[in-house]
Amino acid sequence: MPMSGEHVNDTAAGANQTMPPAIRRQNALTLLLVLGTAFALAVRINISPMMMNQVMDYTEEGGAFYEKLHFGTYMIVLMLPITLFSQPIRLWGDEIDRFKVLIWYCLAMLAFVVLLFITGRPGSSVFIIDTYLVAGAAGLIALALGRDARRLLGEIVLVMLIASAVIGIGEAITQVRLLPSDLVEDSFRPLGLSEHPLALGALCATAVGFVALARWRVWVRVLLILVLLIGCAAAGARFALLLTVAEILGLLIFVPWPGLSPRQSRRAKVGVLLVTLIGGAIVFAVLAGGGLLGRFSDTLFDENFYARLTVYQAFWLVGWQELVFGMPPADLLALVNNELNLPFIESAQVVIGLTFGIPLALVFTWVVCWIMLRLLRGAPLVAWIATGTFLLAALSNNTMSAKQPVLTVVFILLIAFGIPRQKAETS
Repeated sequence: MPMSGEHVNDTAAGANQTMPPAIRRQNALTLLLVLGTAFALAVRINISPMMMNQVMDYTEEGGAFYEKLHFGTYMIVLMLPITLFSQPIRLWGDEIDRFKVLIWYCLAMLAFVVLLFITGRPGSSVFIIDTYLVAGAAGLIALALGRDARRLLGEIVLVMLIASAVIGIGEAITQVRLLPSDLVEDSFRPLGLSEHPLALGALCATAVGFVALARWRVWVRVLLILVLLIGCAAAGARFALLLTVAEILGLLIFVPWPGLSPRQSRRAKVGVLLVTLIGGAIVFAVLAGGGLLGRFSDTLFDENFYARLTVYQAFWLVGWQELVFGMPPADLLALVNNELNLPFIESAQVVIGLTFGIPLALVFTWVVCWIMLRLLRGAPLVAWIATGTFLLAALSNNTMSAKQPVLTVVFILLIAFGIPRQKAETS
C-alpha cells in the first residue's frame, strides 16, 4: 500500500529524532572542527604581514622568534592535534596514501628546521614553518575531517580567493586599498586580501582551475572564472595574467567533456573556444578602456624582468663556504643591496640556494617536488593544470621563499578537489 507524502515526512522526521546520540555528537563535533579550521585558514590567508606588524615584529628586524610566526600558523598547528585526537579518522584508498606522504613531508620540514637551528641559522627556518610546514598541517587536518568536510573547506578557500579578486577590482577602480599597506610603487596596484599585487595575481591564476572542479552550477563557475581573470588583470601581474589565459585555453582544449562522443566533443570545444576568444577580446577592450591594463603597455622585458635576472649574480659574489653551507638572510639581502643595487630579492631560487647552501637547497627542492607529485597522483587533469599554473607564477618571483599562505591554499585545494571522485565516492 503506497504511503502518503505526509506519512513519508513523518517517517523521515522520526528517523532524525531516533538518530543515535553518539552520531549526533560526532556530527556536531565535525562541524565545530570544520568551522575552527576555516577560521584558522581565514586568519592565515587574509591577515597580511602589515597587519601583523602592527601588533608584533612579524617581518621587522628584531623581536623574539615566536613573533616571526603568523597567528594563523599557530591556529592551524593547534587545530591539528585537536582534529586528529578528538574523532575517529576513516581513510580509504588514495586518502591513505596522501595522509602518509603528508606526515613524512611534515617530518622532513621539521628536520630542516632543526638542522637550521643546529647550524646557527634560526632566521632561515621561519619561512619553512610559516609557508611549508603549516601547509602540510592544513592538509592533514583536511584529510582527517573526511570527504565532505574537506570539499567544504576547499570551497570556503575558493570563496576567499574570489572575494580577494573582487576587492582587488574595486581597489583598482577606486584607487584606494581596503587593507593597510606600506607598499610604495610608481603606479597604483591593488592588493585585495593578499600582501602584494603579485600574490593576488598568483592566487587568482591558481583558483581558476580549482573553480572548474567545484560542485557549483556551470554558469556560476564560468562567471567566477571571469571574475578571477579580471582580478588578475587588475593586480597588474602580467606573467600571472598570461598564465591564466593559457590555463583557461588549456581547460577548454585538453580537459575531456563527459557525455559526448569524440566528434561531438571536438565540435563543442571549437564552438566554445571561438566564443571564448571573442568574449576575451571584448573583456580585454573593456579592461583596457577602464585603465586596468596600464602596466601591459610596456613589454614583459622591463626593469623588473632584468632585476630578476641580475639577482642570480649573487651566486658569483660569495665564497665556497656560503655556497655549501649557506648564509644568514640579512647578510644575503645586504649583499644584493650593496653589490647589485637591488632593493629586494625577487627570486626564491636565490634565497633558498644561498640561505640553505646549495646541497641542502637541492634536498629541500626534491622534498617539495615529491610532495606535489604525490598529492597530484591520480588527480584530474584540471588539478594538474591549476597546480602547474601556480608553480610557474610562484617561481617567477619570491613567493616560494617568503612567508606567504599560497602553498597552504594549494594544499587545501589539492586535498579538496584532487582526489579522484570515483574512488572517493566508493569509500
